[in-house]
Amino acid sequence: MLGASGAALAAAAAARAFSTSAAVQAAAPAVASASQRGFLSKLWGSGSRVDVPLTDALPGVVVPDAVSPSAEAPSTRLTKLKNGMTIATENTPGATATLGIYVDSGSVHESPANTGVSHLLEYMAFKTTKNRTHLRLVREVEAIGGNVLASASREQMAYNIDTSKATVPEALEVLADAVLNPKFQSWEVAEQVRKMEADVKNLKDNPQTTLLEGLHSVAYSGGLGRPLIVPEGMLGGLTADVAAEFYAANYTAPRMVLAGAGVDHDELVRLAEPLLAAAPSAGASGESNSAYVGGDWRQFSASPLTHAILAFEYQGGWRDVKGSVAMTVLQYLLGGGGSFSAGGPGKGMHSRLYTRVLNAHPWMHNCTALNSIYNSTGLVGIFASAESSQAGEMVDVLCKEIQAVAKGVTDVELERAKSAAVSSVLMNLESRAVVAEDIGRQVLTYGHRKPVAEFIGEIRGLKASHLSSAVNKLLKTAPSMAVLGDIAHVPRYDQVMKRFG
Repeated sequence: MLGASGAALAAAAAARAFSTSAAVQAAAPAVASASQRGFLSKLWGSGSRVDVPLTDALPGVVVPDAVSPSAEAPSTRLTKLKNGMTIATENTPGATATLGIYVDSGSVHESPANTGVSHLLEYMAFKTTKNRTHLRLVREVEAIGGNVLASASREQMAYNIDTSKATVPEALEVLADAVLNPKFQSWEVAEQVRKMEADVKNLKDNPQTTLLEGLHSVAYSGGLGRPLIVPEGMLGGLTADVAAEFYAANYTAPRMVLAGAGVDHDELVRLAEPLLAAAPSAGASGESNSAYVGGDWRQFSASPLTHAILAFEYQGGWRDVKGSVAMTVLQYLLGGGGSFSAGGPGKGMHSRLYTRVLNAHPWMHNCTALNSIYNSTGLVGIFASAESSQAGEMVDVLCKEIQAVAKGVTDVELERAKSAAVSSVLMNLESRAVVAEDIGRQVLTYGHRKPVAEFIGEIRGLKASHLSSAVNKLLKTAPSMAVLGDIAHVPRYDQVMKRFG
């Protein structure tokens, strides 16, 4: 059978009482033209069955015309519904789509009586609704090959579903039902609270998250000072009634955005309008009062490492575009990471915290720039982990590195940081999910989506003098410190303040 033609294959198949597949029949002309195979092919039973080059079209195969890419990048389109909800989309190319509902609601809107409810709502996402059981919702998402995710932050909640473009209507219906019609059943809430309790106990294994929570508690008074991760002692106060009451007060149409990436705008509006019309149109403003005060948070931990964050207030937040761009470039300029980084492109091995800290101090295990930016304010600083015997020297290094940037940076350093920031923005926006998130969060913050070119232009136009000026302004605010580990050898807060006074 080695040199058989397509007809011979069909005859042999008939003799064995089974029919030749359509695929074999379609390939018969090509098989019939197969050349005699060589000695090794005969010996080992391998080799090509056809002699038609892969660059030539097979007989009888119709190749569709190639789709020409658009000459212009897809733009973001917005539509506001009668109840105040915004629909914003970008029709990115590809076979898949991401839909997300973003809500101007987070831990900043909580009160002492419902602390941790935003954390609970993250766990309660895509559970039982007024129209579906949790099991049915899961089965429907599986049936369309979808993937769902929810995340809570201090100022916003996000609910996302990834799907193919062919199943956008089904995915949208599930997403809208999950967000707009949750049924907070007591037993289901209690089950999620138990899961939260286990996760909260594991926080001790994540020092950076623990420090960030402590840092916010002393850095701000008001909404931003409230915990995002529910304190263990507050878990008992999280009930179905508490969740339902918070949801009713904050999940209103004017504070919601339906964002889509990879979908046609007009089609999404047509599908979404009847599904979203029931969202209440009235509600309190999403703005919360927060004031930066600075402060010191310390917690003893019997560990060979001591972890610390030293941060300052960035006044302006995301709404100050020029300032937020400077803070973004500053993060790439400082860079840093772990002492055991494998290096390579994009690892920041040329950043200041690598060259000036990690390469110079073998007792420093991690030194990384960080920022937590919000609508109108933010925290910018450095996170570090060092051997506990060097805790005091670690804080001294953090102070010196921040002050060194305020004195000036070289053009080479600045250009490298700006290029890293630009490439990070552009590469992240290659992800459809990131595009949807960028749309949703920007519309909540600015009321529209700023063009990518605007941010890139701001980054490219940043000068060394602008960056130094921004950092000097940063250091005029009171420092905020958070320390976990051997706190006995860490300088007092007033001693740190004097270094920047």
